[in-house]
Formats: sequence, structure tokens, C-alpha cells
Amino acid sequence: MNSFTPMQTVWQQLISMFKGAIALLPNILIAIVVFIIFWFLAKFSRRLIKNLTRRKRSSNLGIVLARLAQGLIILLGAFVALAIIIPSFRPGDLVQLLGVSGVAVGFAFRDILQNFLAGILILITEPFVIDDQIVFKEFEGTVEQIQTRATKIRTYDGSRIVIPNAELFTNSVKVNTAFEKRRLEYDIGIGYGDDIEAAKRVILDVLHELPETLADPAPEALVVDLAASTINIRARWWITPPRRTDAMNAQDKVLTAINNRMIEAGIDLPFPTQQILFHDQTESTDGDRTRQREGWPAAKGDNPEPRRISDSLRQLAESRNSNQGNGHSNGNQPHT
Repeated sequence: MNSFTPMQTVWQQLISMFKGAIALLPNILIAIVVFIIFWFLAKFSRRLIKNLTRRKRSSNLGIVLARLAQGLIILLGAFVALAIIIPSFRPGDLVQLLGVSGVAVGFAFRDILQNFLAGILILITEPFVIDDQIVFKEFEGTVEQIQTRATKIRTYDGSRIVIPNAELFTNSVKVNTAFEKRRLEYDIGIGYGDDIEAAKRVILDVLHELPETLADPAPEALVVDLAASTINIRARWWITPPRRTDAMNAQDKVLTAINNRMIEAGIDLPFPTQQILFHDQTESTDGDRTRQREGWPAAKGDNPEPRRISDSLRQLAESRNSNQGNGHSNGNQPHT
């Protein structure tokens, strides 16, 4: 009898479990029906949110919100189904358990959660949207997709850059297509002997005539620098639309036209130059700032005649040979 006691215990447990399952069968069926209802409700809410956010600028946000709504409704349905099957089950107990374990999960997936929250905030606040052209650090391109973890941009040379949303949300981002109009500018250098006002008129005439530039706001031509070789005039004009292709085409036509008009008007567009002065230190005027060629003479017409370095070296060699022939040790006597 004792050898069969464990088997009897197991059999009694199985019978008890089977009776319990039979007793819970109505509740299980009801729970399944309730969960299916929540499932269809979740799909309906997802479709509804997508339809309400079908606009181009908020379509990506609609996708994310639809997925979140669907997940939350299915989770709620699971809680309700468990409460029907197991009357002693309380959702508060599960929430408490998830709260304790959520701390550990939060530390383990901190970066993922941070990018997720940043992605949600980017989608809600919309500092930029899909098809915007942005500049982030050394990356520049068109926004292709805004996901909950990262944002994908397509650079102008055909590459794809994936940037974590946390970096985009916490750093500065330049959005070139945020407004309908965009201002371009370029510095143009003219010679110091040229007429500044005439150069400004040429630049403004070009900017007013080209169809790529806008009349309102009006274009400008401003002197911004007195550089080493040039007087720099900054040409500024507005374009629309503000995309990079339009900006490059407008700049090409503006600079080409300005260059041609400057040449026709006889205005110099000099390149950087340097003036190098050689001093042979053998002239009688050496040290006299009012007489030497490297200085500024006190009176006009009083400049010493220019001399070539080769002539000075030849005269210096002849002077040394003459002094050595006469028995003198110092061959560096200045000549007259």
C-alpha cells in the first residue's frame, strides 16, 4: 500500500487540476472572447489614428502613435482576460512587479529608452519632418525616416547616415528648409584702385535682373572687409524654394553673371599678391629712411635709382678682389 501512495497522490492532483480546468472553462471562453474583442479594437484604433494623421508632415508620427495605441489596448485586454480567468489576480500586483523589475531594465537599456523617448518628442514637437534638409555636425542631407530609435538622412552624395534620436534632440540642428525663403551670400573681392560704389551697382543690377533671386526681401551689397589684396563686398540675396539644388543653381548663375559684368565694367577681381623687397646693404643710402628704396622718400624725384642684385654682387666680388690684391684683410668696404 505504501508503495502506491505517491502515485495515488499524483493521480489525485491531476484529477483536481482537471476538475479545476473544467470549472474554469466558462471563464476561459469568456476571457478568449474578451481578448479577441480587445484585439479587434486595437486594430481599429491603429487604422483610425493612421487615417487621422495621413498628412505628409505627420504621417510618421501617426504610425508611431498607432503602434503604441495598439500595444496598450492589447496589453489592457490581456489584463482583463487574466482577471476573468483568475479572479484572485489583481493588475496592481503585476504593475508592482513590473515597477521593481523596470528599474533594472531601465539601467540595462538606458540608451535605447533614451533614444525612444527622444524619438517620440521629435515626432510630437516636429523640429524637422520627413523630406526636410538638415545639417547636424558634419552631416548634411535630406531626412528620409524618423524612427523611434534613430533618424535616417540621405546625404547629397548618395550616402545614408543613421543618427540616434537622443543626439538630435539634445544638440543643435540646422534646418535649411524650415521656411519658404532662404538667404544666400558670397564675398566678392575688388581691387583697392576700383570704385566701390560702381562695383556695388554692378552686383545689385545682376541680383535684380536674375529670375532666381527674389525682389522681396531686396538683395544687398555690403563692404565687409578690407583684406590684404582686396576690398571684399558681400552679395546677399534670397531664393525660393530653399532646397540645396535651387541654392546651388542660383549661386552658379549669380556668380557667373557678376564675374562677366565686372569684367565688362573694367573692375578688377584680383587674386592675392605679395611684394618682396631685396636689400643688398651696399648702398650709400643704407639706413637713411628718407633715401633708401625700401622707405618713403621725403620729396618726390629724390628716390635712388633701382639696382639689380646681380650687379651688386658683381661689384662686391670686384671690391673683394681689389682689396685682396692691395693686401687689405677687410673686403667688405662699402662702394660709392
